[in-house]
Amino acid sequence: MAILYALVARGSVVLAEFTAASTNASAIAKQILEKIPGNNDTHVSYSQDRYIFHVKRTDGLTVLCMADEAAGRRIPFAFLEDIHQRFVRTYGRAVFSALPYGMNDEFSRVLSQQMEYYSSDPNADRINRLKGEMSQVRNVMIENIDKVLERGDRLELLVDKTANMQGNTFRFRKQARRFRNTVWWRNVKLTYAF
Repeated sequence: MAILYALVARGSVVLAEFTAASTNASAIAKQILEKIPGNNDTHVSYSQDRYIFHVKRTDGLTVLCMADEAAGRRIPFAFLEDIHQRFVRTYGRAVFSALPYGMNDEFSRVLSQQMEYYSSDPNADRINRLKGEMSQVRNVMIENIDKVLERGDRLELLVDKTANMQGNTFRFRKQARRFRNTVWWRNVKLTYAF
């Protein structure tokens, strides 16, 4: 699993969290929350052992997740953006007056579901999904081009046969005229001989 821990906080006050593994991620996350400077919007990542803590702070709301190093940055930050939007949409202005862990009962299920989705579903990563779609389009295009080329080869064969038939037609016409003239001269000679 790529994303193992997630939390949503206002400043250093944790509003909701979920962990998929038994680690000390919660303690490290709280230390990170306390050390994030100011209230400025930020997108940062911190490394701890073989895990990376990704942090997104927007409008005073901080969303944090812990992911494997192999997850990179794109998927965890897409996850954080999604969680931020869902949290704001669900709770709105209540976020600014909520008690610690006040939204944990409801929102930890959402964190769990989205962690599972972003960790295992290949469609979670838009770029990989687009690459897959582009690969499919490319394969279809190659197949179509092969069919056109095959059809072109058949058309070329038909053109060659048509050219041969046209040449044969001219030879036949020439031979038919020669034969007709020969027969006519024979008839003329026979008529003259009688």
